[in-house]
Amino acid sequence: MSQSTAPHDAPLTDTAVEHVDVLIVGAGISGVGAAYHLTTQRPGTSFVVLEALDDFGGTWHTHKYPGIRSDSDLYTFGYRFKPWTGPPIATAEQILTYMGEVIDENDLGQHIRYRHKITKASWSSAENLWTLDVTRTLDDGSTEQLRFTTNFLWMCQGYYRHAQGYTPEWPGTENFTGRIVHPQQWPDDLDYAGKRVIVIGSGATAATLIPAIADACEHVTMLQRSPTYFWTARNANELADTLRELEVDETWIHEIVRRKVLHDQKAITELSFTQPEFLREELLKGVREHLGDDFDIDTHFSPSYRPWQQRIAFIPDGDLFAGIKSGKASVVTDEIDTFTEKGIRTKSGQELTADIIITATGFDLSVLGDIAFCVDDEPLQFHDTVTYRGMMFTGVPNLVWVFGYFRASWTLRADLVSDFVCRLLGHMEDKGAARVTPQLRPEDADMPLLPWVDPENFNPNYMMRSMHLLPKRGDKPEWQHSQDYWAEKDIIPAADLDDGCLRYD
Repeated sequence: MSQSTAPHDAPLTDTAVEHVDVLIVGAGISGVGAAYHLTTQRPGTSFVVLEALDDFGGTWHTHKYPGIRSDSDLYTFGYRFKPWTGPPIATAEQILTYMGEVIDENDLGQHIRYRHKITKASWSSAENLWTLDVTRTLDDGSTEQLRFTTNFLWMCQGYYRHAQGYTPEWPGTENFTGRIVHPQQWPDDLDYAGKRVIVIGSGATAATLIPAIADACEHVTMLQRSPTYFWTARNANELADTLRELEVDETWIHEIVRRKVLHDQKAITELSFTQPEFLREELLKGVREHLGDDFDIDTHFSPSYRPWQQRIAFIPDGDLFAGIKSGKASVVTDEIDTFTEKGIRTKSGQELTADIIITATGFDLSVLGDIAFCVDDEPLQFHDTVTYRGMMFTGVPNLVWVFGYFRASWTLRADLVSDFVCRLLGHMEDKGAARVTPQLRPEDADMPLLPWVDPENFNPNYMMRSMHLLPKRGDKPEWQHSQDYWAEKDIIPAADLDDGCLRYD
């Protein structure tokens, strides 16, 4: 742990109330980035970062399962202002080291309060303030209640529940005599050496976990209801390596490689819409190169949806396929009929035996950190609001939520939103406004209200399960959550803050 980011544990009185200009929720990749941008773009702004966990890092701090690594390259998942010098796909430890350096180099630790869990957030139009009720946990496990007030609330807590993952209800789980584990709650005492393991799921978590444990296990079976798209490449960047051989400055390397990666990602994303069958065949060709023509690619690695309608999992150096080819891992594509005493019986009647079953079945979406929100004493019904550019919400003053990209790195949008917030705060200052609230314009009155994300565009299960909890979107750019970095990188910086979508008071 970075020394400058050690948790603040000096006792505070029960009546302590602290006021800041801006309050950032969460010290993960978004919150640390927000703190940096606020420090550099809005010097003199008072702010605090409240983090419920005992250290920074978010996902990279809470996820402890073997092999945990990024699913995005660090030239774009890393911050634009901090050069990345390691491999494109990084371990959680490498990412935490990188984030710790950002905190230390910019003296952000003084602003971060760990073990501060927000339970309630209330907006008062009379005072133009957010009031947050906070439970702080001390070293001895005792708690105290604190209160913070702020002019502007910046939600950087992510989008899923860290405390518990999503596990479907299957019949017969009580009959299984082995252990059932969700990767999000990986136990320290789990011994899988020489054991038969079933991993349910085939997304990025399964693709990361299986290669990490396969050599130690007797055998690992990846049980999937339906296939996932994968793409493989070396965990290296040839352009970056060449530029380093030429002794180019790391800042230049970061920017050049970042632009090249984004250029290539844009081309692939466009192919997913314009030539989906071509892209599909290219992805499947990559799998065949690892597993050979005799492997049943059509059954196990040919999804029914078009590429990028759900996330494509990256397999660095083909490690998942190496495990399958060696016989240490196998794939079963079938649905679960029931758990049994010794494992799982599928709907086709296949009996799969296991000592350990790992449910790599995703997570539960968390809307605004599951905090109880009120606006002028009225409970906030988040699903009744309409999103402004995927970051603000009608009728909710002085609040921004960072929700990143799925087809591109999350941090790309976190940086864009940070620029927007800093520009908006300056605009409010210039106008002498204490409050900014998104509002539908007269010309938006008859606008159709649609789901937060277009299911035809992007439809992973965790989004589909929770779409009813999320705000609506409109059919106009201002009221869209487009998930399109290559459009938003130009649109958001140029957004007209006085086009009537934002009301200033």
